[in-house]
Amino acid sequence: MESKMNKKLVIGIILAIVVIAVAIGAVVMVNSNNNDNQNIANANNENVNNEVENMNNENNNVPNEENTTNTDNNTQVSSNKKTLVAYFSLPENTGTAREDSTITVNGERLGNTQYVANLIQEHTGADVFRIESVKQYNTEDHQALIDDAQEEQRQNARPEIKNKVNNFDEYDTIFIGYPIWWSDLPQILYTFLESYDFTGKNVYLFSTNGGSGLSGTVSTITNKLSGAKVNSNAFKLHRNSMEDAPEEVETWLKQIDIID
Repeated sequence: MESKMNKKLVIGIILAIVVIAVAIGAVVMVNSNNNDNQNIANANNENVNNEVENMNNENNNVPNEENTTNTDNNTQVSSNKKTLVAYFSLPENTGTAREDSTITVNGERLGNTQYVANLIQEHTGADVFRIESVKQYNTEDHQALIDDAQEEQRQNARPEIKNKVNNFDEYDTIFIGYPIWWSDLPQILYTFLESYDFTGKNVYLFSTNGGSGLSGTVSTITNKLSGAKVNSNAFKLHRNSMEDAPEEVETWLKQIDIID
């Protein structure tokens, strides 16, 4: 009897140990699963964070489309900026170069203002536009030319110009050249000034004369072109000093910061 009881006790103890072992094993498995799940979650979070960070880095490395467009546009505008030399010159053919306001360069006979315009073009690479009148002036008779000029002034005439600058808007810097006729601009210059919109353009003036200097033409043009930036440092050269033109033009272009 006692032997049977001891046997049952031993079996009970063994069963209890087995139950406890199973319970402990279950707890360990649950904790292990939890840890595994946590590790997986952490790994997933880390992967997500890495992907987000990579995406942000990629986005930072991609140029902003709007900024790229603006930069390209600015470059395009800069490359489109051009310089124009527009001038009126009417060489006479009445006798001496002094009377005719002409100069011979490399065998070519040029008007004084035309010669200065060519020198400016050589230094700047500018396009050149010669202002020519539809009206035919008498360049064989100096007095007849004087009479024409005086009559145009009295009438405040606007002589018609043969051609036009078709792409005027492309130019941001414009040199305007003219001789002095009876202490004023030739009337055809008024036609030219009134034919285009100079708003915002940089304007530089050059003139040749027989003794009357600039005759207030800088103020006249500045008032006419109120929306333009007319430089007050205009170039002037007397007809007796045309041989000095190359040096004088270069010095002037440096003064107005067109060339170094």
